[in-house]
Amino acid sequence: MTADDSIVLRLEDVHKQYESANREPVPVLKGISITVRRGDSVAIVGPSGSGKSTLLNILGSLDSPTRGSIQLDGEELAHLPEPQLAAIRNQKIGFIFQSHHLLPQCSVQENVLVPTLASTGRTPAHAAERAKQLLDRVGLGHRLDHRPAQLSGGECQRVAVVRALINQPSLILADEPTGALDHSTAESLGDLLLELNRDDQVTLVIVTHSNGLATKMGAIRQLLNGRFVADNL
Repeated sequence: MTADDSIVLRLEDVHKQYESANREPVPVLKGISITVRRGDSVAIVGPSGSGKSTLLNILGSLDSPTRGSIQLDGEELAHLPEPQLAAIRNQKIGFIFQSHHLLPQCSVQENVLVPTLASTGRTPAHAAERAKQLLDRVGLGHRLDHRPAQLSGGECQRVAVVRALINQPSLILADEPTGALDHSTAESLGDLLLELNRDDQVTLVIVTHSNGLATKMGAIRQLLNGRFVADNL
């Protein structure tokens, strides 16, 4: 693997501002640059209003920068049309949110398989087998047919982790993944994410207010007023 091949995510001088009808545009990100390599684990921390959620949305191609470059696996995303971005999100990015966003009417296995419905990369039987293997790995192999209402909060988040992994993405983005969990369950979920990062070389970027979770990551980037103020990558 060459040095270029090892880079999963690269942002260069990314700015984001939001227009306002009655006043000057509101700047949120002010020249963000970051390089994340395959197998890295990165925590993005900072106070509320520092730009963390906006940055995560741009990393996940849910929003576009006002200016600057964002590349995933060497492909420039900043100006791609939405259909191409949707395909990239489905195939190359796994999302984990504070609220697990599981479909209440679907079983655990069905929830995990939702991202595969738009994917042409594997047969339904192959996808179902991968779902079973992943759920067994996170201790939920006996819960395949349960509904989310029958699970604890920690179990729901583990289902959300497996759903994020199902299409074998290049990048996992997690937005406060332990924020709604008690301390013990949060510790367990954090350890699971790091185990997957380490064993499967899954590239992991987490936005978190949890110092405990942040310090487990391989690098911490601190956002303040739309800029990185600490850089240990």
